[in-house]
Amino acid sequence: MADYTPDANPIALSILKNFERQKEIAKYEYPKNAQTKIIAVSNQKGGVGKTSSCVNLAASFALNHQKVLVIDLDPQANASTALGVEHSAHVPSSYDLVTGKAGVNVLIQTNPDFSNLDVIPSTINLAGAEIELVTALNRERKLRISLENVKEQHVYDYIFIDCPPSLGVLSLNALTAADFILIPVQSEYYALEGLTLLLQTIDMVKKQLNPKLADPIFLITMYSARTSLSKDVAEEVRNHFGERVIQTMIPRSVRISEAPSYNQTILSYDKSSSGSLAYQEAAFELVKILEKQ
Repeated sequence: MADYTPDANPIALSILKNFERQKEIAKYEYPKNAQTKIIAVSNQKGGVGKTSSCVNLAASFALNHQKVLVIDLDPQANASTALGVEHSAHVPSSYDLVTGKAGVNVLIQTNPDFSNLDVIPSTINLAGAEIELVTALNRERKLRISLENVKEQHVYDYIFIDCPPSLGVLSLNALTAADFILIPVQSEYYALEGLTLLLQTIDMVKKQLNPKLADPIFLITMYSARTSLSKDVAEEVRNHFGERVIQTMIPRSVRISEAPSYNQTILSYDKSSSGSLAYQEAAFELVKILEKQ
């Protein structure tokens, strides 16, 4: 007869491990912010888990009683899809915010799963914003100006900005408005390719546009413990960036990939899955890092 003790059964062992992780996560206590913290989630390299990280970290914060706003600044509108809000062309959106045509209070929608998670969606109109802003005065500061009142009034504990996978005017607006930047890095070959340009852009923004922007924080995504490549890349990232790398790594997960197709974050779609637990653990680590900066 087969031995189904946890030590002999990998599935049972995984379930037991996740159960222990859930018990630890239940102990988390998030500090109350004295002021709103704005976090830009950016990597101009596509397919690195940028949007997944933005929406799932935001949901993790909301799950822990933080008042959160997500601004979808990516014309692809994937964050809007994952957060279950309307984002057809006629909907008031981040286009109106970044062009100064409307304020936050008239643009927000509330996520159907978390009443304390608001969203400013992206629409196809945002694709034309970069062209419109080319000749505008203070074009890199438009978003910062639009968020000033919300930040001063401490309407939200955290504001997450999902940046487009480019380093154009929209991303510059996000970096100029942000207090912090989170860079998801996939644990795959060429993971660090392109980061040099992003880091140079961040340095330029700090010198010319936003001197208060903190040094970037890194999150390793799409990690597979079964491959030596993932382990090697994770080690390389840690060697490069040290304590600025969140210890929790986000696993490559079918459940994380499936969740947006149901207009949900992984926390709503499968809260007890390994991917959900990883994002909750990473979110609490992020809170601790933000407290120190």
